[in-house]
Amino acid sequence: MSGTFVGMPSFPEAAHAAVGNKTLRGNLRHATHTIRAKRAKAVAELSDWAQLREAGRQIKDHTLRHLDRYLMQLEEAVTAAGGTVHWAADADEANRIVTGLVKATGESEVVKVKSMATQEIGLNEALEAEGIRAYETDLAELIVQLGKDRPSHILVPAIHRNRGEIRDIFRSEMGEWGRPAPDGLTDTPAELAEAARLHLREKFLRAKVGISGANFMVAETGTLVVVESEGNGRMCLTLPETLISVVGIEKIVPTWRDLEVLLQTLPRSSTAERMNPYTSMWTGTTDAETADGPRAFHLVLLDNGRTDTLSDQVGRQALRCIRCSACLNVCPVYERAGGHAYGSVYPGPIGAILSPQLRGTESEIDASLPYASSLCGACYEVCPVAIDIPEVLVHLRERVVEGGTVTRAGNKVVLKPAKGHAAERAAMRAARWAFGHPGALRSGQRLASRSRRFLPRTLPGPGRAWSASRELPAMPAEPFRDWWQRTHGGQEAR
Repeated sequence: MSGTFVGMPSFPEAAHAAVGNKTLRGNLRHATHTIRAKRAKAVAELSDWAQLREAGRQIKDHTLRHLDRYLMQLEEAVTAAGGTVHWAADADEANRIVTGLVKATGESEVVKVKSMATQEIGLNEALEAEGIRAYETDLAELIVQLGKDRPSHILVPAIHRNRGEIRDIFRSEMGEWGRPAPDGLTDTPAELAEAARLHLREKFLRAKVGISGANFMVAETGTLVVVESEGNGRMCLTLPETLISVVGIEKIVPTWRDLEVLLQTLPRSSTAERMNPYTSMWTGTTDAETADGPRAFHLVLLDNGRTDTLSDQVGRQALRCIRCSACLNVCPVYERAGGHAYGSVYPGPIGAILSPQLRGTESEIDASLPYASSLCGACYEVCPVAIDIPEVLVHLRERVVEGGTVTRAGNKVVLKPAKGHAAERAAMRAARWAFGHPGALRSGQRLASRSRRFLPRTLPGPGRAWSASRELPAMPAEPFRDWWQRTHGGQEAR
């Protein structure tokens, strides 16, 4: 697996291959429709959902405006509780810190939970290079790891797999990673879950080092929070003697009262539950050998492009994201293309605006992600922290086409316009000139109306792909301005 999916083709090319896979599309359609229907029902139970959504937006925006202060407060609280805080500017530094901490324990294997940030930086590969084996313990992450696959969804990384495929993966791969699948394993959910439980139980009881992410960090107490549905998180967070948490700096909230709001909106938007079955919180370390919790706790605060994103007044709202995945489940593009086409650990609409900001738009895949949307706005409507994803998509499209000044590694750099958009830039500049010269615009409209019989039904050249699936608007017999003058001329003066 690769955390960054280096070498992926552009989104249109990757999506073209995905939409031809009928099994994949069937799996995605069934899963996304089921999840979003349940979510709609769970959200409808709350009469104050709109107020909670606005409160979540304001909490996250306030925190991002004062991120430096709250991060320093968090470090002080974690340190006072017996933990150690490490700051990682990028993926390489985070991987060096984590591999060094694991090697210092003398252990050669770790168990993991909430792995999205570690997938972003490619931690598993970095650990493997140092002779350390990492075991994913979320059921879907386990399926992905055993299948030598990549995650395709934020909440359900193995959403592209059906039960028969999972059964075959367990049968063929479990033995290579530990306890093999039971003989005669079928594709019934109960048997698959039991096979995973037996396979993972020996790892939980043996592991001395756990690696986690976190859904939230509370600045006032230094508390980290993980919400999950399987109980594997509780095992990873309490049994190992050493716990290392790799968390993006944007996951912080100032107070427990702020956390209260987000713990109401996250489960309903993600799993359509009133609350998560397991909500684990830990602060620092424990000294007693019989007590639950780690004796050594390390928090690795990950930047990796987040500070650069924060400098963008439009794009920074992507950092509000609480990883509920609601936007994926309503997106018509994601439903048909799946998560792998996005070439990132963050797929779907949120990935289309987050990945190009964290990684830049220089690569082919990242330059194409802002276009991986129909701009229908469904993602904005379901976002529990009101991220205006369509607005950011248009903003990033402008960056790709026009280039301009952006922040990279804390420095201002000037991006060149991306290749392949010369016709788009020329068309926009021509439109700008025409709208700035009313006489020329009027003449062009009259010419188009009078020659409407000769206009093509499809566009030539690069526009052919657009008009192949759409009808061009019919040209009216006369421009609106001429019609208005003819039917209402002079009325304003009277």
